Amino acid sequence: MSNSFGKLFKITTFGESHGPAIGGVIDGCPPGITLDLEAIQNELNRRKPGQSKIVTQRKEPDEVAFYSGIFEGKTTGTSIGFVIQNTNQKSKDYSHIAKTYRPSHADFTYDKKYKGYRDYRGGGRTSARETANWVVGGAVAKQVLKNISINAYTSAIGDIRVDTPYQQLDFSQIENNIARCPDPQKAAEMIELVSTIKKQGDTIGGVVTCVIQNVPVGLGAPIFNKLHAALGHAMLSINAVKGFEYGSGFEGARLKGSEHNDLFNSDGTTQTNNSGGVQGGISNGMDIYFKVAFKPVATLIQKQMTIDSDGNEVEMMGKGRHDPCVVPRAIPIVEAMTAMVLVDFLMLDQATNIS
Repeated sequence: MSNSFGKLFKITTFGESHGPAIGGVIDGCPPGITLDLEAIQNELNRRKPGQSKIVTQRKEPDEVAFYSGIFEGKTTGTSIGFVIQNTNQKSKDYSHIAKTYRPSHADFTYDKKYKGYRDYRGGGRTSARETANWVVGGAVAKQVLKNISINAYTSAIGDIRVDTPYQQLDFSQIENNIARCPDPQKAAEMIELVSTIKKQGDTIGGVVTCVIQNVPVGLGAPIFNKLHAALGHAMLSINAVKGFEYGSGFEGARLKGSEHNDLFNSDGTTQTNNSGGVQGGISNGMDIYFKVAFKPVATLIQKQMTIDSDGNEVEMMGKGRHDPCVVPRAIPIVEAMTAMVLVDFLMLDQATNIS
């Protein structure tokens, strides 16, 4: 099932959306790290459902309980075990799709891969509820990173986009609105759009931009362990993600080399940063920045035609509590996956540079 992520700093998770609990084990966390448990819970609060009018109204406290690997407030270097109880399931909301394949969900592929054995309630193991586990892992990783800062924000919902370069944005404004957009005017437009889409029983997608600052030079390897490739793998593992680009991304494909090259300053920094802080798969000390595209949520409160597990055409309509747009809740997930990649690469760098 590929339930583990990471090499040296590794998280292995378990649980289904409508099971009694979800949770995981974090291996490889260095000993002696003072963990701020309140900060970890705060990261979960940023992801949890029911936090605003433009997200799913499922009410889950998402309180994490740690069972091992922490003693007197510090990590011991052994496995960190944790559990998050599921407390607000409404499994009956999914009885109508026990044999029905929802369009653009994982129902069909999961059913075929696992020979018909699946928990259809809320998507079971394929549910985005699993990402709460990742946020715990990322929250621990953030406290290992210390001086490296990670800031993700909503840069687009539908056609409403923040065109201001991230260097001119105030990241302290991200948590000041429910869209998690640092541009207050754009945030208000995004909130209005999502509210309208929700009333129509429809959904909409968007883009998250992430900026990593104070990354040391030298993380990553030039062939099969490129830093940007690992970040891409992490982002494309998140539910509903349809695209990843870093640095100049697809826009860079329109430029000439003379326009795109990042010329050096005498101290090794570059005058521009089209490379997005990574060259040859290795961090160059400049800001790493990337974008992650999220599709519209596949569950609609509208009638659609689909098929059932017997191949019959059937009409269905989504029920229950679903996000009209996942982007605002995805912000802490993007940051969490980024943090775990960076800790893993820092540890790999130390392990391969023993002198």
